[in-house]
Amino acid sequence: MKKASEVVFCVSDRLVIRKFGLQDVHSFYQYRANPEVSRFQSWDNFTLQDAEAFVSKQIEHSPDQPGTWFQYAIALTESNQIIGDCAIHTLVDEPQIVELGFTLAPEHQGKGYMNEALCALIDYVFGFLKKHKMIAFTDVRNTKSIQVLERLGMRREGHLLENYMSKGFWIDEFQYAMLKSEWLEKRQ
Repeated sequence: MKKASEVVFCVSDRLVIRKFGLQDVHSFYQYRANPEVSRFQSWDNFTLQDAEAFVSKQIEHSPDQPGTWFQYAIALTESNQIIGDCAIHTLVDEPQIVELGFTLAPEHQGKGYMNEALCALIDYVFGFLKKHKMIAFTDVRNTKSIQVLERLGMRREGHLLENYMSKGFWIDEFQYAMLKSEWLEKRQ
C-alpha cells in the first residue's frame, strides 16, 4: 500500500504535485503560520495543531468530490520537500467547474514555482479530471496572486464589491476564469 505522500497527481520540470503526508506537517505549518502568507487568506494564528489536523484530513480525503476542497502538496522534485500547496474546489451545483486556490512559502516566491505548479495542475484538471472550466477569486489587494492568475492566461470576469468578510473587514474580490478550450489553445 502506498503512503499518502507517494500518491503523485502530476509533475513538472522541478516540482511534484502530490498528496500530503505526515512528514509535511512542519513545513506546512512554517509557511502557513507566516503573517505574510496569511495576510490575504481566511486563516489567522495558524498553529502546529491546525497543521496536524489539516494534513491528517487531507491524507484521508480524495480529489474531485463535489462540494469539497482538495489540497495538493507542491514539493521540490530533488528533495520531496513541500514549498506550498494548491487546491481545487469541485462545485457542488456544477461539478464540471472547479475553483482554484494556492499558497507558496515566501522563500520560494519569485522563482516561477507557482506558475509551473499551476500549469501542471491545470493540465491535470482539464486532461485527467475532464473539467470544463476553472475559476479563481482573489482579494483585489493581492497583487502577487493577480499576477499569477493573469500569467496563467486566466481572464478577469468580475470585480465583486465587499464580497466576503475577512478578519473583521468586508473585502472586494476579483473573479477569474478559464475554459478548457482556452487552456488547450494556449498550450498548443
